[in-house]
Amino acid sequence: MTTVSVLGSGIMATALAFPLADNGHEVRLVGTHLDREIIDSIKEERVHPGLDLEVPETATAFQLEEVEEAFDGAEVVMSGVNSFGVRWAGEQLASLLKPGMHVLSIAKGMEAKDNGDLRILPEVLATEVPEALREQVSWSAIAGPSIAGEVAVRRDTCVVFTGRDAGVLDEMSSLFRTPYYHVWTSTDLVGVEVCAATKNCYALGAGFMDGILDREGESEAKYRNYDYGAALFGQATRELGQFMELLGGEPETPYGLAGVGDMFVTSMGGRNVKVGRIVGSGLRFSEAREQMPGVTLEGAAAIEVIGGAIPKLVERGIVGQGDFPLMRHLHSVVALDEQLDMPWSTFFGGEDRAGKG
Repeated sequence: MTTVSVLGSGIMATALAFPLADNGHEVRLVGTHLDREIIDSIKEERVHPGLDLEVPETATAFQLEEVEEAFDGAEVVMSGVNSFGVRWAGEQLASLLKPGMHVLSIAKGMEAKDNGDLRILPEVLATEVPEALREQVSWSAIAGPSIAGEVAVRRDTCVVFTGRDAGVLDEMSSLFRTPYYHVWTSTDLVGVEVCAATKNCYALGAGFMDGILDREGESEAKYRNYDYGAALFGQATRELGQFMELLGGEPETPYGLAGVGDMFVTSMGGRNVKVGRIVGSGLRFSEAREQMPGVTLEGAAAIEVIGGAIPKLVERGIVGQGDFPLMRHLHSVVALDEQLDMPWSTFFGGEDRAGKG
């Protein structure tokens, strides 16, 4: 039995307790300062309110002030916070990690320096830990198409564990792998994590497809808007490949689970798709955002970071003037609050010379 301590008790972090528990491992769920009600619910009723499911018997809940007890004797640590909490999580781990521990991150997103250079979140998480300790701990991440509730009810799910140490990845994947939770490994940490971040951006765009039908009063129309969505998916896939060239990922990574696989499931629904649908219906992003108060939109945040970095990279001659047209338009819609007006003629190398459709 391995003891796995999880910092953060959101739906995905908690869902991952199910395959671990099914394999006989002990899971200790530590709530952040935002998770107090979740931890109280698990302690009192053993139910996670977000998942609306009972957590496994081998999973124990701890409030943040009990974190040292929760981490005592743990061999594996999971950073279960979202992208907004990564630096905070790193600060906490700085005093909790011990040499030889293995860290797994599940947050999806990127950070940008002032000059536009982009960094993956596992690296951001690690930088908050003192260098001497950082080098005595392994850093890995979980990516791929994975809906928390489906994992928790044991639907077949295929994911990628990524990091730079293949031996560690084999060890970590063996803890989680079950007849329903299928794990592949990849040492392309940059490529996998870049896909994990950017697919959230493009998933927001996927919502435009149905939103446009809403705008036209054709929500129940026989003929849908799949052609529109397919074109966006195709351009997004092209841009995933361009990000590999830009940031150093392996060229094949976008075309597997971590890329198009994850982008597909994220585009099928969720918060990012919902806000995209509202924008597609004719509202500006600021107006759509007002209709979803208190909802975390990691895709929108990633668009601001990644899309905002591209003009700086263009100025430095690192990115071409015509590269990433879909990401640029998503940035203009989300960060600059401009009206949706898809620049079709710029897609796929600019073959459509007829102009915007």
